Amino acid sequence: MTALVVVSHSDPDSLTQHVARATADAIRATGGEVDIADLGVENFDPRFSEADLDLFRGNGSAPADVVAEQKRIDRAEHLILVFPMYWWSMPALLKGWIDRVFVSGWAYEFTPGSEFVKKLDRLTVHLIPVAGDDAESFERHGVYEAFRTQIERGIVEYCGATMGSTTFVHESDTKSRDTLAAEIRDLSESIAARVAGLASAVAR
Repeated sequence: MTALVVVSHSDPDSLTQHVARATADAIRATGGEVDIADLGVENFDPRFSEADLDLFRGNGSAPADVVAEQKRIDRAEHLILVFPMYWWSMPALLKGWIDRVFVSGWAYEFTPGSEFVKKLDRLTVHLIPVAGDDAESFERHGVYEAFRTQIERGIVEYCGATMGSTTFVHESDTKSRDTLAAEIRDLSESIAARVAGLASAVAR
């Protein structure tokens, strides 16, 4: 199985980056193929440009950097997004990547008066948000439901992709290193098993 891990964090020593690398390593350990897209290091431009606007209006073609990202995703069966939670959502860099890459004609097909077509049914998506707050706070404030509505349903399922898993890393600033290390090992191995198609076998 093939996977693309997309990580959005400017600090290479951050917990987010560590989670991305651990997940990629776990997938490789099962024999899977992995590509890592580090949006910060690669200087992906998240700004919706005039060329992007022309494409949205049906008057142009996708910019070269967008096409390159789409081809990257097309080579993968699993897309894994690893990111810190900013204001109960994803960072602007990752959101801009989605805004520019997941466009009509590639992620979905829509023209006024025609049927809406979801085009990413070949893809399974896994989300790993890294959060400073605890699970009880997220539940109390409705963050989980907002996340499901905005990101799982509003982005992943909107384009027809399969929602593979969402695994929150909570209390990222306050848990001990040992606790976080064990948690990251467990989540990376779990996602690697899903990517390798072993999850259902383990469940039986």
